[in-house]
Amino acid sequence: MSIIDKYFPSLSAKQKEQIDALFDLYSDWNSRINVISRKDIDNLYLHHVLHSLAIAKYIRFQPGTSIIDVGTGGGFPGIPLALFFPEVNFLLLDSIGKKIKVAREVSQAIGLQNVDFIHSRMEDEKRKFDFVVSRAVMPLPDLVRVVRKNISSEQKNALPNGIICLKGGDLAPELSPFKGKVEVFSLDKYFSESFFETKKLIYLPV
Repeated sequence: MSIIDKYFPSLSAKQKEQIDALFDLYSDWNSRINVISRKDIDNLYLHHVLHSLAIAKYIRFQPGTSIIDVGTGGGFPGIPLALFFPEVNFLLLDSIGKKIKVAREVSQAIGLQNVDFIHSRMEDEKRKFDFVVSRAVMPLPDLVRVVRKNISSEQKNALPNGIICLKGGDLAPELSPFKGKVEVFSLDKYFSESFFETKKLIYLPV
């Protein structure tokens, strides 16, 4: 929890309580339904919560913004972002029902009011959103193909609507089709921990 305080010192008391509750909730659920690597649960705040909140360093979403988290798994980046932006509306989508169950239960336990959940494939989702967020769910060209239809043309934010995803590794092949349009930010500009040295945030207006 102290790692979150380090980078987001202005969180409210309620937000701090919600973040503090995540460790016990995810530890309990992860013992039944594996949504986080067993050996990684002790790194929940660094590897999962803070990583998700990198998006909050990049953009401050305006109230009323609508966001879909594609392939949310156990709720990342959607749950930390929904906690951070209580006036923004989130839909967390995953094709694996038991993962959505964990995300829903954790969200309800900490009292999030701005999150909905759907067990579905993105190809079948028809609604419009201002932004799509994801964390290493699929190569960017594949993601663009399945979400392009879901990006709203109505603008609310300082950045044009589009896709914001968190990725690592060699991204050159998947980013090459979007040369000149895509923006890539190294997360070690935001966070000093070695975990972030190879992590990137990708923004693509759609």
